[in-house]
This record gives sequence, structure tokens and C-alpha cells, in this order.
Amino acid sequence: MPLVEVTLTEGRTAEQIRTLIHELTGAVERAVSAPAANIRVVVREVPPTHWAAGDVTIAERRERQARATDTPGPTDS
Repeated sequence: MPLVEVTLTEGRTAEQIRTLIHELTGAVERAVSAPAANIRVVVREVPPTHWAAGDVTIAERRERQARATDTPGPTDS
């Protein structure tokens, strides 16, 4: 009984999650010839403040990227 576990940050629509489950089930079915009824998929969503890499949370990384995008660059006068 194959089990696929996926962890994502929050923010996807129910339709996106459903599509992910469908696609993962199909991939496992094809890859290991498991019947779809025996395949389990668990999707966990976590807040971006609860996931970090290199001591920087995803929320912090997004905030930094947003500030960098919002910062006007040098202009020609």
C-alpha cells in the first residue's frame, strides 16, 4: 500500500490540491503498478512562518523578495 506524503506552504486552492492528489495517484499507479484504491496520499499545509531553510522562514524570504521588487532601481536623469 504506497503512501505519498507532501508538505506545502498554505495558499493553494482546493482545486490545486485535488489535482495534485490525482496526479500523484496516477504517477504511483504507473510507476509501481499499484491499484489506485491502495494508494494513499496525504497533503499537509503549513503556514509559511512554520517552514524555514537556513534559519529564514518562507514568510521572511517572501517579505524580503517583495521589498526587493518594490524598491525602485536607479533612474537615469
